[in-house]
Amino acid sequence: MNIALAKAVDRLEGILAAETAALDRGTAIDLAEITGRKNQSLLELTRLAKSVPATPDPVLDERLGRLKEVVEANRHMLELHVRASHDISAMISRSIAEAESDGTYSAALGRRDLPR
Repeated sequence: MNIALAKAVDRLEGILAAETAALDRGTAIDLAEITGRKNQSLLELTRLAKSVPATPDPVLDERLGRLKEVVEANRHMLELHVRASHDISAMISRSIAEAESDGTYSAALGRRDLPR
C-alpha cells in the first residue's frame, strides 16, 4: 500500500474519530476548523487515489473498509445532532408562537364545542 495514501487515510480517520467523540461527549468543537480539515483530507485522498494501481490490494481494501466504518459512525453521530437541532428549533418556534399569541386565532378555537 502506498505510504502517502496510508498516512492520508490515517489523518482522515483521526479527524473523523475526534469529531465523533466530541459530538458524543457534547464537547464544543470548531465546526469551521473541522470542516476545513475534512475538506483538505478529501482533496488529498482524491489526488492520491489517481495513483492507486488497478490491481487488487488486500491491505488497501482493509484500510478502506475501516475508513468506511469510521465515516459511517461519524455520519450517524452528525445525523443525530442535526435531528436534535431540528427538534429543538421546532420547540423554540412553538414556544415563541404560543407566548406571542393571545389565542384569538389559534387552531384550538375550531376544536371547541361552541354553543349553536
